[in-house]
Amino acid sequence: MRRCHESAWSRHGKVRRVGVELGERKLEISTGKLARFADGSSVVQLGETSVMVTAVSKSKPTASQFMPLVVDYRQKSAAAGRIPTNYLRRELGTTDVEILTSRLIGDTSASLPSVDGVNNPDVLAINGASAALAVSDIPWNGPVGAVRMGIVDGEFVVNPTRREMASSTLNLVVASAPLSQIVMMEAAAENVLQQDFCHAVKVGVKHAQQVILAIQQLAREHGVEKRTPAKLFTAVPEMAETTRQLAAEKIYAVFTDYSHDKVSRDEAINKIRLDTEEQLKEKYPKAEPYDGIEAFNAVSKEIFRNLVLNEYKRCDGRDLTSLRDISCEVDLFEPLHGSALFQRGQTQVFCTVTFDSIESSIKTDLVTSALSGVKEKNFMLHYEFPPYATNEIGKLGGTNRRELGHGALAEKGLKPVIPKDFPFTVRVTSEVLESNGYCNKPGLCDTVEVLWVPGVPISAPVAGVAIGLVSKANPEKQSEIQDYRLLTDILGIEDYNGDMDFKMAGTSKGITALQADVKIPGIPLKIVMEAIQQATVAKKEILGIMNKTIAKPRAKRKENGPVVETVRVPISRRARFVGPGGYNLRKLQVETGVTISQVDEETFSVFAPTPGAMSEAQEFIREICKDDQEQQLEFGAVYTATITEIRDAGVMVKLYPNMSAVLLHNSQLDHKRIKHPSALGLEVGQQIQVKYFGRDPTDGRMRLSRKVLQSPAATVVRTLSDKHSIAMGTGINLYKSV
Repeated sequence: MRRCHESAWSRHGKVRRVGVELGERKLEISTGKLARFADGSSVVQLGETSVMVTAVSKSKPTASQFMPLVVDYRQKSAAAGRIPTNYLRRELGTTDVEILTSRLIGDTSASLPSVDGVNNPDVLAINGASAALAVSDIPWNGPVGAVRMGIVDGEFVVNPTRREMASSTLNLVVASAPLSQIVMMEAAAENVLQQDFCHAVKVGVKHAQQVILAIQQLAREHGVEKRTPAKLFTAVPEMAETTRQLAAEKIYAVFTDYSHDKVSRDEAINKIRLDTEEQLKEKYPKAEPYDGIEAFNAVSKEIFRNLVLNEYKRCDGRDLTSLRDISCEVDLFEPLHGSALFQRGQTQVFCTVTFDSIESSIKTDLVTSALSGVKEKNFMLHYEFPPYATNEIGKLGGTNRRELGHGALAEKGLKPVIPKDFPFTVRVTSEVLESNGYCNKPGLCDTVEVLWVPGVPISAPVAGVAIGLVSKANPEKQSEIQDYRLLTDILGIEDYNGDMDFKMAGTSKGITALQADVKIPGIPLKIVMEAIQQATVAKKEILGIMNKTIAKPRAKRKENGPVVETVRVPISRRARFVGPGGYNLRKLQVETGVTISQVDEETFSVFAPTPGAMSEAQEFIREICKDDQEQQLEFGAVYTATITEIRDAGVMVKLYPNMSAVLLHNSQLDHKRIKHPSALGLEVGQQIQVKYFGRDPTDGRMRLSRKVLQSPAATVVRTLSDKHSIAMGTGINLYKSV
């Protein structure tokens, strides 16, 4: 490890700067120059990418124990040298990437002053948040350090560049506390083997410790004394003991009654709570109402955790590594492109899949495109969690941060198995209908089945599971874990009373996605490795259950599914196919519902929502491009044309009845320069002689000229009816494309 330090005086005050070598590049963290009214601020730079982070704390704990921690991450278009493309040409609402990065950071606000298109700013934002809190007077248990790990050509790379990430099979962000304690992990992987993934975590933690040492040095140099934290409400020991005497046996009885489900268990505990609070009010009339609530919560949580730690019991009767009952069902609604229902215990997820044209793919914003190199994506998974899933009342509105995060994690888990050359844009909706435990992992399993139903050739099935943790701290050193239990496939109450939610997805071969959120100061690597192994075992068991419902993609798509075909239109027919100003294409799309996009000069891709729509479109295209008398036209021959319309630029003419009229430009009507065809006495319905020069090779327009026939040279005149010959003048071979 190599670290450097630099202090400099500026007119803004003393600027402090530290640096740390990560791999072959240097990460720099500075403070003291920008945003000095904030409680803490820092600027983190890697290459030419910089992130400024500020931290401000003004809120005081309320009686409900709520201490809001708000994160706002904003990407400025100017950072990438671009101007926003919306109508106001300024940054508007937060993007999905900004929200997901905010969830990754966790506890401050950050903005992106500059980006070099090489280094991703999200990891810089985590380290900047850690530094901003470290140099502020805000009390906290940090610092933390974060790095990104990639695997490029079999080599483990720390903080890979955008180009390296394009060929990396792993995108792992790991945040660590001192003493190699992990506080957060998030990963997307291309089916990475378990042993490689575990090694990447260990390497990431090692380098994160270097960042922590640099931030600690910066905080010492800055020398700000931490404020005294506001006192949080805790259970009064005397009331807690009274609550234990009044309610402990009743609570224990509920948690060990395995006939309860989520609703009945919650109702039983709530009844005990209300009775206990009434008795506490009588015994402690001067106590605050929240004192009784906090005392009951503390006792209830203690009993629940002790059941797991001491008796290896879970409230639903399972052992620590057992899954909930799982069932799968497909094809619930025939008109849909695909549908599936996945039930895991009391968690129920309904999934649908919809196919659309490639033009329906998501277009990324300018900054995200500059950072990731991805301009559009044709696979998306949208996660929905309506209030009725937990028997609550609420407004059904836009996507919140939780829904966006859960959907993004499930999408990461599935993306590696989606075929890269699939001819459709795929949208999966995962709607939670019942919830008692994590829902994005059942939704991920459901998505695999819903993709198999219409025959999407995914390379392998993917399953996911959530692992929980109940631990006991060392009484002499609270940062150390004395004892612990890992729980497979956790319930909602186990997540609420536990210390970690560890979500992992993958195939039978390897890992495709992972997210770990830790609720205690940190967990050692040993527990993380055990959690990965326990999740791997559960994942394989779930895959076996899924295979019993549907084992592989269906060979044939549903009859009402969408269709994509390519149509070859010769350049000579392209003008007719497109029509004046694109009229024919617009008419085709409106009348049949298809979407048409040009692939190359002679090839068009036609997307139809149903086979019936494709049949209509094909008939329409055949009618437009059908063979006609044009094939009888001879280059250089003279034909009789009928004027169908007089325009300022020339006259519209037809050489035969069923052809589309073409423009004979004023410049090709006569050797004299004219401004309007009326100068030559031309009228609608009049027949004139024109010479045919084939079609323009670039745009396919027919080339005709009347002017060349005004010279005295002789040529051959042909009509399409009798093809008789007469002597006519011919002359120069100049022409105007029409």
